[in-house]
Amino acid sequence: MPFGFYIIMAAQFFSALADNALLIAAIAALREMQAPAEYEPLLKTFFTISYVALAAFVGAFADSMPKGRVMLISNTIKIAGCSMMFIGVHPLIAYAVVGLGAAAYSPAKYGILTEYLPHRLLVVANGWIEGLTVGAIILGVVIGGLLIQPTTAYYLLSFDFPLIDTGVDTTGEMAIAFVAFFYLLAAFFNLYVPDTGVDHKVLKKNPVYLIHEFKHCLTLLWRDRLGQISLAVTTLFWGAGATLQFIVIKWSEDALGLGLSKSSMLQGVVAIGVAIGAIVAARYITLRKAVRVIPLGIAMGIIVLVMNFVTELWLAIPLLILVGGLSGFFVVPMNALLQHRGHILMGAGHSIAVQNFNENLSILIMTGLYYLMVKMDLSIYWVLTLFGTSVSGLMYLIRQRHLANQADRDDVRHLDDTPGH
Repeated sequence: MPFGFYIIMAAQFFSALADNALLIAAIAALREMQAPAEYEPLLKTFFTISYVALAAFVGAFADSMPKGRVMLISNTIKIAGCSMMFIGVHPLIAYAVVGLGAAAYSPAKYGILTEYLPHRLLVVANGWIEGLTVGAIILGVVIGGLLIQPTTAYYLLSFDFPLIDTGVDTTGEMAIAFVAFFYLLAAFFNLYVPDTGVDHKVLKKNPVYLIHEFKHCLTLLWRDRLGQISLAVTTLFWGAGATLQFIVIKWSEDALGLGLSKSSMLQGVVAIGVAIGAIVAARYITLRKAVRVIPLGIAMGIIVLVMNFVTELWLAIPLLILVGGLSGFFVVPMNALLQHRGHILMGAGHSIAVQNFNENLSILIMTGLYYLMVKMDLSIYWVLTLFGTSVSGLMYLIRQRHLANQADRDDVRHLDDTPGH
Protein backbone atom coordinates (compact mmCIF):
# COMPACT_ATOMS: atom_id res chain seq x y z
CA MET A 1 0.00 0.00 0.00
CA PRO A 2 1.27 3.55 -0.76
CA PHE A 3 2.17 5.74 2.23
CA GLY A 4 -0.77 8.07 1.66
CA PHE A 5 -3.15 5.22 2.47
CA TYR A 6 -1.78 5.08 6.02
CA ILE A 7 -2.35 8.83 6.42
CA ILE A 8 -5.97 8.28 5.36
CA MET A 9 -6.28 5.45 7.89
CA ALA A 10 -4.83 7.57 10.72
CA ALA A 11 -7.27 10.42 10.00
CA GLN A 12 -10.20 8.00 9.92
CA PHE A 13 -9.06 6.21 13.09
CA PHE A 14 -8.96 9.29 15.32
CA SER A 15 -12.17 10.73 13.90
CA ALA A 16 -14.08 7.47 14.46
CA LEU A 17 -12.52 7.04 17.92
CA ALA A 18 -13.78 10.50 18.91
CA ASP A 19 -17.29 9.82 17.51
CA ASN A 20 -17.69 6.67 19.61
CA ALA A 21 -16.14 8.04 22.80
CA LEU A 22 -18.47 11.04 22.48
CA LEU A 23 -21.51 8.74 22.17
CA ILE A 24 -20.75 7.19 25.58
CA ALA A 25 -20.13 10.65 27.07
CA ALA A 26 -23.46 11.83 25.61
CA ILE A 27 -25.33 8.84 27.10
CA ALA A 28 -23.75 9.63 30.48
CA ALA A 29 -24.78 13.30 30.08
CA LEU A 30 -28.39 12.28 29.40
CA ARG A 31 -28.38 10.11 32.52
CA GLU A 32 -26.94 12.96 34.60
CA MET A 33 -29.83 15.10 33.33
CA GLN A 34 -32.22 12.27 34.30
CA ALA A 35 -33.56 12.28 30.75
CA PRO A 36 -36.03 9.50 29.79
CA ALA A 37 -34.37 6.18 28.86
CA GLU A 38 -35.75 6.32 25.32
CA TYR A 39 -33.64 9.43 24.63
CA GLU A 40 -30.51 7.27 24.43
CA PRO A 41 -31.28 5.59 21.06
CA LEU A 42 -32.41 9.03 19.85
CA LEU A 43 -28.74 10.08 20.00
CA LYS A 44 -28.11 7.81 17.02
CA THR A 45 -31.24 9.14 15.32
CA PHE A 46 -30.11 12.76 15.67
CA PHE A 47 -26.58 11.79 14.58
CA THR A 48 -27.69 10.07 11.38
CA ILE A 49 -30.50 12.37 10.23
CA SER A 50 -27.99 14.58 8.36
CA TYR A 51 -26.86 11.56 6.31
CA VAL A 52 -30.40 11.20 4.98
CA ALA A 53 -31.45 14.86 4.77
CA LEU A 54 -28.24 16.02 3.06
CA ALA A 55 -27.49 12.94 0.94
CA ALA A 56 -28.22 14.82 -2.31
CA PHE A 57 -25.63 17.47 -1.46
CA VAL A 58 -22.72 15.85 0.41
CA GLY A 59 -21.78 13.56 -2.49
CA ALA A 60 -21.55 16.48 -4.90
CA PHE A 61 -19.63 18.45 -2.25
CA ALA A 62 -17.14 15.57 -1.83
CA ASP A 63 -16.57 15.36 -5.59
CA SER A 64 -16.10 19.13 -5.96
CA MET A 65 -12.67 19.40 -4.29
CA PRO A 66 -9.77 17.24 -3.06
CA LYS A 67 -11.05 14.66 -0.58
CA GLY A 68 -8.50 15.65 2.07
CA ARG A 69 -9.89 19.19 2.15
CA VAL A 70 -13.45 17.84 2.47
CA MET A 71 -12.34 15.66 5.40
CA LEU A 72 -10.72 18.64 7.14
CA ILE A 73 -13.81 20.85 6.75
CA SER A 74 -16.08 18.05 7.96
CA ASN A 75 -13.87 17.27 10.95
CA THR A 76 -14.01 20.96 11.92
CA ILE A 77 -17.82 20.71 12.03
CA LYS A 78 -17.45 17.72 14.38
CA ILE A 79 -15.22 19.79 16.65
CA ALA A 80 -17.91 22.49 16.71
CA GLY A 81 -20.53 19.93 17.80
CA CYS A 82 -18.23 18.57 20.49
CA SER A 83 -17.63 22.13 21.75
CA MET A 84 -21.39 22.75 21.89
CA MET A 85 -21.82 19.76 24.19
CA PHE A 86 -18.97 21.08 26.37
CA ILE A 87 -20.67 24.46 26.91
CA GLY A 88 -23.97 22.85 27.91
CA VAL A 89 -26.02 22.56 24.72
CA HIS A 90 -28.44 19.60 24.94
CA PRO A 91 -26.58 16.36 24.00
CA LEU A 92 -29.15 15.51 21.30
CA ILE A 93 -28.62 18.85 19.53
CA ALA A 94 -24.83 18.82 19.91
CA TYR A 95 -24.55 15.23 18.68
CA ALA A 96 -26.71 16.16 15.68
CA VAL A 97 -24.08 18.76 14.71
CA VAL A 98 -21.38 16.09 15.02
CA GLY A 99 -23.54 13.95 12.73
CA LEU A 100 -23.65 16.80 10.21
CA GLY A 101 -19.84 16.72 10.07
CA ALA A 102 -19.85 12.93 9.81
CA ALA A 103 -22.34 13.03 6.91
CA ALA A 104 -20.01 15.30 4.95
CA TYR A 105 -16.92 13.31 6.02
CA SER A 106 -18.09 9.88 4.90
CA PRO A 107 -18.23 10.31 1.08
CA ALA A 108 -14.70 11.70 1.19
CA LYS A 109 -13.14 9.06 3.45
CA TYR A 110 -14.50 6.16 1.36
CA GLY A 111 -14.51 7.91 -2.00
CA ILE A 112 -10.80 8.62 -1.80
CA LEU A 113 -10.09 4.86 -1.73
CA THR A 114 -11.54 4.34 -5.22
CA GLU A 115 -9.63 7.38 -6.50
CA TYR A 116 -6.32 6.54 -4.84
CA LEU A 117 -6.14 2.74 -5.20
CA PRO A 118 -6.64 0.25 -8.09
CA HIS A 119 -9.84 -1.80 -7.81
CA ARG A 120 -7.86 -5.01 -7.15
CA LEU A 121 -6.82 -3.51 -3.78
CA LEU A 122 -10.29 -2.35 -2.74
CA VAL A 123 -11.24 -5.41 -0.65
CA VAL A 124 -7.87 -5.32 1.12
CA ALA A 125 -8.16 -1.55 1.66
CA ASN A 126 -11.71 -1.91 2.98
CA GLY A 127 -10.54 -4.68 5.28
CA TRP A 128 -7.89 -2.36 6.71
CA ILE A 129 -10.23 0.63 6.94
CA GLU A 130 -13.07 -1.38 8.52
CA GLY A 131 -10.66 -3.18 10.85
CA LEU A 132 -9.11 0.09 11.93
CA THR A 133 -12.52 1.75 12.26
CA VAL A 134 -13.64 -1.11 14.46
CA GLY A 135 -10.44 -0.70 16.45
CA ALA A 136 -11.42 2.94 16.88
CA ILE A 137 -14.89 1.84 18.01
CA ILE A 138 -13.34 -0.53 20.55
CA LEU A 139 -11.00 2.10 21.93
CA GLY A 140 -13.67 4.79 21.67
CA VAL A 141 -16.27 2.98 23.76
CA VAL A 142 -13.62 1.71 26.18
CA ILE A 143 -12.13 5.19 26.62
CA GLY A 144 -15.62 6.67 26.93
CA GLY A 145 -16.48 4.06 29.55
CA LEU A 146 -13.26 4.67 31.47
CA LEU A 147 -13.66 8.45 31.44
CA ILE A 148 -17.12 8.30 33.05
CA GLN A 149 -16.03 5.83 35.75
CA PRO A 150 -16.15 7.68 39.11
CA THR A 151 -12.62 6.65 40.14
CA THR A 152 -11.05 7.64 36.81
CA ALA A 153 -13.01 10.88 36.67
CA TYR A 154 -12.01 11.82 40.23
CA TYR A 155 -8.34 11.13 39.48
CA LEU A 156 -8.30 13.18 36.27
CA LEU A 157 -10.31 16.07 37.73
CA SER A 158 -7.89 16.30 40.66
CA PHE A 159 -5.18 17.61 38.31
CA ASP A 160 -4.70 21.37 38.47
CA PHE A 161 -2.61 23.44 36.09
CA PRO A 162 -0.76 26.36 37.74
CA LEU A 163 -2.21 29.77 36.82
CA ILE A 164 -4.64 28.18 34.33
CA ASP A 165 -8.36 27.73 34.89
CA THR A 166 -9.36 25.06 32.35
CA GLY A 167 -13.06 25.36 33.11
CA VAL A 168 -13.25 21.56 33.37
CA ASP A 169 -15.11 20.91 36.61
CA THR A 170 -17.40 17.91 35.95
CA THR A 171 -17.01 14.37 34.68
CA GLY A 172 -18.91 15.22 31.49
CA GLU A 173 -16.75 18.24 30.72
CA MET A 174 -13.58 16.25 31.30
CA ALA A 175 -14.73 13.42 29.00
CA ILE A 176 -15.71 15.85 26.24
CA ALA A 177 -12.35 17.65 26.52
CA PHE A 178 -10.55 14.35 25.90
CA VAL A 179 -12.79 13.66 22.88
CA ALA A 180 -11.99 17.09 21.43
CA PHE A 181 -8.28 16.22 21.57
CA PHE A 182 -8.91 13.16 19.36
CA TYR A 183 -10.80 15.29 16.84
CA LEU A 184 -7.80 17.66 16.73
CA LEU A 185 -5.48 14.72 16.01
CA ALA A 186 -7.76 13.68 13.13
CA ALA A 187 -7.63 17.26 11.79
CA PHE A 188 -3.81 17.15 11.89
CA PHE A 189 -3.71 14.03 9.69
CA ASN A 190 -6.38 15.50 7.38
CA LEU A 191 -3.83 18.17 6.47
CA TYR A 192 -1.57 15.50 4.95
CA VAL A 193 -4.13 13.36 3.10
CA PRO A 194 -2.77 13.02 -0.48
CA ASP A 195 -4.38 14.70 -3.46
CA THR A 196 -5.27 11.89 -5.88
CA GLY A 197 -5.08 14.16 -8.94
CA VAL A 198 -8.60 13.21 -10.04
CA ASP A 199 -10.51 15.96 -11.85
CA HIS A 200 -13.18 17.49 -9.65
CA LYS A 201 -16.63 18.57 -10.74
CA VAL A 202 -17.70 22.15 -10.15
CA LEU A 203 -20.25 22.15 -7.33
CA LYS A 204 -23.69 22.98 -8.74
CA LYS A 205 -25.50 25.64 -6.70
CA ASN A 206 -29.02 24.73 -7.82
CA PRO A 207 -30.47 22.42 -5.12
CA VAL A 208 -33.17 21.15 -7.49
CA TYR A 209 -30.47 19.99 -9.91
CA LEU A 210 -28.54 18.27 -7.10
CA ILE A 211 -31.65 16.47 -5.85
CA HIS A 212 -32.49 15.35 -9.41
CA GLU A 213 -28.91 14.13 -9.92
CA PHE A 214 -28.97 12.26 -6.61
CA LYS A 215 -32.29 10.62 -7.50
CA HIS A 216 -30.78 9.47 -10.81
CA CYS A 217 -27.75 7.97 -9.00
CA LEU A 218 -30.00 6.29 -6.43
CA THR A 219 -32.09 4.67 -9.18
CA LEU A 220 -28.99 3.66 -11.13
CA LEU A 221 -27.45 1.78 -8.21
CA TRP A 222 -30.66 0.04 -7.16
CA ARG A 223 -31.24 -1.18 -10.73
CA ASP A 224 -27.73 -2.62 -11.09
CA ARG A 225 -27.81 -6.39 -10.48
CA LEU A 226 -24.75 -6.44 -8.24
CA GLY A 227 -25.18 -2.91 -6.90
CA GLN A 228 -28.67 -3.60 -5.52
CA ILE A 229 -27.54 -6.73 -3.66
CA SER A 230 -24.47 -5.15 -2.08
CA LEU A 231 -26.47 -2.02 -1.25
CA ALA A 232 -29.26 -4.05 0.37
CA VAL A 233 -26.77 -6.03 2.48
CA THR A 234 -24.80 -3.00 3.71
CA THR A 235 -28.03 -1.06 4.33
CA LEU A 236 -29.35 -3.82 6.56
CA PHE A 237 -25.99 -4.33 8.25
CA TRP A 238 -25.48 -0.73 9.34
CA GLY A 239 -29.06 -0.34 10.55
CA ALA A 240 -28.74 -3.54 12.56
CA GLY A 241 -25.28 -2.61 13.83
CA ALA A 242 -26.38 0.79 15.13
CA THR A 243 -29.35 -0.75 16.92
CA LEU A 244 -27.21 -3.54 18.34
CA GLN A 245 -25.04 -0.91 20.09
CA PHE A 246 -27.98 0.08 22.30
CA ILE A 247 -29.35 -3.46 22.60
CA VAL A 248 -25.99 -4.68 23.98
CA ILE A 249 -25.98 -1.91 26.62
CA LYS A 250 -29.54 -2.72 27.74
CA TRP A 251 -29.00 -6.49 27.57
CA SER A 252 -25.75 -6.21 29.56
CA GLU A 253 -27.55 -4.28 32.29
CA ASP A 254 -30.55 -6.63 32.48
CA ALA A 255 -29.00 -10.07 31.79
CA LEU A 256 -25.48 -9.59 33.18
CA GLY A 257 -26.05 -6.88 35.80
CA LEU A 258 -23.42 -4.51 34.34
CA GLY A 259 -23.45 -0.70 34.58
CA LEU A 260 -23.04 1.74 31.69
CA SER A 261 -19.25 1.87 31.94
CA LYS A 262 -18.80 -1.93 31.67
CA SER A 263 -21.67 -2.32 29.20
CA SER A 264 -20.01 0.15 26.84
CA MET A 265 -16.82 -1.91 27.05
CA LEU A 266 -18.85 -4.99 26.06
CA GLN A 267 -19.71 -3.14 22.84
CA GLY A 268 -15.98 -3.20 22.24
CA VAL A 269 -16.08 -7.01 22.42
CA VAL A 270 -18.46 -7.06 19.43
CA ALA A 271 -16.12 -4.68 17.65
CA ILE A 272 -13.16 -7.02 18.27
CA GLY A 273 -15.09 -9.73 16.42
CA VAL A 274 -15.87 -7.35 13.54
CA ALA A 275 -12.17 -6.48 13.26
CA ILE A 276 -11.21 -10.18 13.14
CA GLY A 277 -13.87 -10.90 10.51
CA ALA A 278 -12.79 -7.89 8.44
CA ILE A 279 -9.13 -8.96 8.48
CA VAL A 280 -9.95 -12.55 7.50
CA ALA A 281 -12.24 -11.32 4.69
CA ALA A 282 -9.52 -9.02 3.38
CA ARG A 283 -7.13 -11.99 3.31
CA TYR A 284 -9.35 -14.63 1.66
CA ILE A 285 -12.26 -12.96 -0.18
CA THR A 286 -11.75 -11.34 -3.57
CA LEU A 287 -14.11 -8.84 -5.19
CA ARG A 288 -15.34 -11.55 -7.56
CA LYS A 289 -16.34 -13.81 -4.64
CA ALA A 290 -17.98 -11.07 -2.55
CA VAL A 291 -21.61 -12.21 -2.95
CA ARG A 292 -20.79 -15.71 -1.63
CA VAL A 293 -20.65 -14.41 1.95
CA ILE A 294 -24.37 -13.46 2.14
CA PRO A 295 -25.39 -16.65 4.06
CA LEU A 296 -23.20 -15.50 6.96
CA GLY A 297 -25.62 -12.60 7.46
CA ILE A 298 -28.43 -15.12 7.94
CA ALA A 299 -26.29 -17.00 10.47
CA MET A 300 -25.49 -13.81 12.38
CA GLY A 301 -29.18 -13.06 13.00
CA ILE A 302 -29.78 -16.62 14.23
CA ILE A 303 -26.81 -16.48 16.62
CA VAL A 304 -28.11 -13.20 18.12
CA LEU A 305 -31.09 -15.22 19.38
CA VAL A 306 -28.73 -17.24 21.59
CA MET A 307 -28.14 -14.07 23.65
CA ASN A 308 -31.59 -14.70 25.17
CA PHE A 309 -30.17 -17.65 27.09
CA VAL A 310 -26.87 -16.15 28.27
CA THR A 311 -26.57 -14.81 31.82
CA GLU A 312 -22.83 -15.22 32.46
CA LEU A 313 -20.10 -12.87 31.27
CA TRP A 314 -17.72 -15.70 30.33
CA LEU A 315 -20.33 -16.99 27.85
CA ALA A 316 -21.33 -13.53 26.62
CA ILE A 317 -17.84 -12.50 25.49
CA PRO A 318 -17.18 -15.33 22.96
CA LEU A 319 -20.77 -15.11 21.70
CA LEU A 320 -20.47 -11.38 21.01
CA ILE A 321 -17.09 -11.91 19.35
CA LEU A 322 -18.71 -14.52 17.08
CA VAL A 323 -21.58 -12.15 16.18
CA GLY A 324 -19.06 -9.43 15.38
CA GLY A 325 -16.80 -11.81 13.43
CA LEU A 326 -19.61 -12.94 11.13
CA SER A 327 -20.64 -9.30 10.63
CA GLY A 328 -17.14 -8.16 9.68
CA PHE A 329 -16.54 -11.11 7.38
CA PHE A 330 -19.63 -10.54 5.26
CA VAL A 331 -19.86 -6.74 5.25
CA VAL A 332 -16.29 -5.92 4.12
CA PRO A 333 -16.49 -7.71 0.72
CA MET A 334 -20.00 -6.36 0.13
CA ASN A 335 -18.84 -2.84 0.96
CA ALA A 336 -15.93 -3.14 -1.48
CA LEU A 337 -18.23 -4.49 -4.20
CA LEU A 338 -20.65 -1.62 -3.65
CA GLN A 339 -17.86 0.97 -3.88
CA HIS A 340 -16.53 -0.63 -7.06
CA ARG A 341 -19.93 -0.71 -8.77
CA GLY A 342 -20.76 2.82 -7.62
CA HIS A 343 -17.44 4.22 -8.81
CA ILE A 344 -18.01 2.70 -12.27
CA LEU A 345 -21.62 3.88 -12.52
CA MET A 346 -21.50 7.43 -11.10
CA GLY A 347 -18.24 8.45 -9.39
CA ALA A 348 -16.91 7.92 -5.88
CA GLY A 349 -18.52 10.78 -3.94
CA HIS A 350 -22.01 10.34 -5.43
CA SER A 351 -21.81 6.58 -4.91
CA ILE A 352 -20.91 6.88 -1.22
CA ALA A 353 -23.63 9.51 -0.73
CA VAL A 354 -26.22 7.06 -2.14
CA GLN A 355 -24.82 4.35 0.12
CA ASN A 356 -24.95 6.65 3.15
CA PHE A 357 -28.53 7.68 2.38
CA ASN A 358 -29.75 4.10 2.34
CA GLU A 359 -27.66 2.88 5.27
CA ASN A 360 -28.57 5.79 7.51
CA LEU A 361 -32.22 5.67 6.55
CA SER A 362 -32.01 2.08 7.77
CA ILE A 363 -30.38 3.30 11.02
CA LEU A 364 -33.14 5.88 11.50
CA ILE A 365 -35.85 3.27 10.97
CA MET A 366 -34.29 0.54 13.12
CA THR A 367 -33.22 2.79 16.01
CA GLY A 368 -36.64 4.45 15.77
CA LEU A 369 -38.31 1.06 16.16
CA TYR A 370 -36.01 0.32 19.12
CA TYR A 371 -36.99 3.69 20.64
CA LEU A 372 -40.66 2.69 20.40
CA MET A 373 -39.93 -0.71 21.99
CA VAL A 374 -38.15 0.96 24.92
CA LYS A 375 -40.97 3.49 25.28
CA MET A 376 -43.45 0.58 25.34
CA ASP A 377 -41.28 -0.99 28.09
CA LEU A 378 -40.84 -4.15 26.00
CA SER A 379 -38.57 -6.79 27.53
CA ILE A 380 -35.03 -6.83 26.13
CA TYR A 381 -35.51 -10.55 25.42
CA TRP A 382 -38.43 -9.79 23.10
CA VAL A 383 -36.32 -7.08 21.48
CA LEU A 384 -33.49 -9.57 20.86
CA THR A 385 -35.92 -12.11 19.39
CA LEU A 386 -37.51 -9.61 17.01
CA PHE A 387 -34.09 -8.24 16.06
CA GLY A 388 -32.46 -11.61 15.31
CA THR A 389 -35.38 -13.06 13.34
CA SER A 390 -35.81 -9.85 11.32
CA VAL A 391 -32.13 -9.71 10.34
CA SER A 392 -32.05 -13.38 9.31
CA GLY A 393 -35.32 -13.12 7.41
CA LEU A 394 -34.29 -10.03 5.47
CA MET A 395 -30.87 -11.49 4.65
CA TYR A 396 -32.61 -14.62 3.34
CA LEU A 397 -34.82 -12.50 1.05
CA ILE A 398 -31.74 -10.62 -0.24
CA ARG A 399 -30.04 -13.93 -1.02
CA GLN A 400 -33.13 -15.14 -2.91
CA ARG A 401 -33.12 -11.92 -4.92
CA HIS A 402 -29.48 -12.47 -5.83
CA LEU A 403 -30.16 -16.05 -6.94
CA ALA A 404 -33.06 -14.80 -9.08
CA ASN A 405 -30.77 -12.18 -10.66
CA GLN A 406 -28.22 -14.87 -11.44
CA ALA A 407 -30.88 -17.12 -12.97
CA ASP A 408 -32.14 -14.26 -15.18
CA ARG A 409 -28.60 -13.55 -16.34
CA ASP A 410 -28.00 -17.23 -17.13
CA ASP A 411 -31.27 -17.33 -19.11
CA VAL A 412 -30.17 -14.32 -21.18
CA ARG A 413 -26.78 -15.91 -21.86
CA HIS A 414 -28.48 -19.14 -22.90
CA LEU A 415 -30.78 -17.21 -25.24
CA ASP A 416 -27.80 -15.40 -26.76
CA ASP A 417 -26.07 -18.71 -27.42
CA THR A 418 -29.11 -20.24 -29.12
CA PRO A 419 -28.77 -20.51 -32.96
CA GLY A 420 -30.79 -17.88 -34.75
CA HIS A 421 -30.49 -15.28 -31.96
